[in-house]
Amino acid sequence: MSTLPGTWALTMRTPVGSIRADLTFLADGEGLRGTATGADETVELHDIATSAVDGGERVTWRQSITKPLRLHLNFDVVVTGDTMTGHSRAGRLPRSSVSGTRVTG
Repeated sequence: MSTLPGTWALTMRTPVGSIRADLTFLADGEGLRGTATGADETVELHDIATSAVDGGERVTWRQSITKPLRLHLNFDVVVTGDTMTGHSRAGRLPRSSVSGTRVTG
């Protein structure tokens, strides 16, 4: 059973500055689903997958945004308790550092 469900405050450190988003992950009979809200838009998270790693849970997902730019993002983070750390990547652009904290469980 995943420890991921809840609301998370996420920060991505990109070459153009920090971007903040709120992520909501839900568990239902079909698995995990979620949304990301930031820059005046809410988008669906796709292909959410989790696996156990030493000391936590590895989580990957994809999402597409249109603000501030149209991008397809891939995330790879490790959740340990109420924190997540990892990276995101948009196509050929360099990886961006990602960190987050649980707001609600």
